[in-house]
Amino acid sequence: MSSATIGEWLTLWLMAFALGMDAFSIGLGMGMLRLRLRQIMKIGIVIGLFHIGMPLAGLLLGKQLSVHFGGIAIMIGGGLLLLLGMQMIVSSFKAGAEPFVTPVGFGLIVFAVSASLDSFSVGLSLGIYGARTLLTIAMFGMMSMLLTWGGLLLGKKVQGWLGPYSEALGGVILLAFGAKLLFPI
Repeated sequence: MSSATIGEWLTLWLMAFALGMDAFSIGLGMGMLRLRLRQIMKIGIVIGLFHIGMPLAGLLLGKQLSVHFGGIAIMIGGGLLLLLGMQMIVSSFKAGAEPFVTPVGFGLIVFAVSASLDSFSVGLSLGIYGARTLLTIAMFGMMSMLLTWGGLLLGKKVQGWLGPYSEALGGVILLAFGAKLLFPI
């Protein structure tokens, strides 16, 4: 293997890890909801699939659209995370309140889209440089799935320690991550 190939693989793994850390952070917040292990497995797989589909769409659209939609995708993802975070905080203070959006059914799709919108922008950028499509999306999907599971499992553990305050903490994490996307320092 040439040093250029090794450098490409290392770069793609680092990008996959960075994108997966978004999913880890969001998973950490959502893991503080009372989720069963089966739900956690399903959520990780769906997030992984979205982290394959979104950069694939970005890679296919390429250079022309990256200028127009890269920033919009980040704003939409940040806005969704702010909404989910605020909802979790508010519902944590209401006795017996069910979360507005849960990671089940349509809520899982909203969760997956908000976690993977930034990978769409990365895919657009990688489309410009002609990155290897199959390799890129496989790395992104695998890393985000594994890190989502890690975040959800850690969030579930923290939820057990914090009890009723865990949902509010999860909301604060999602809120902070959404604000970070919208207002980078």
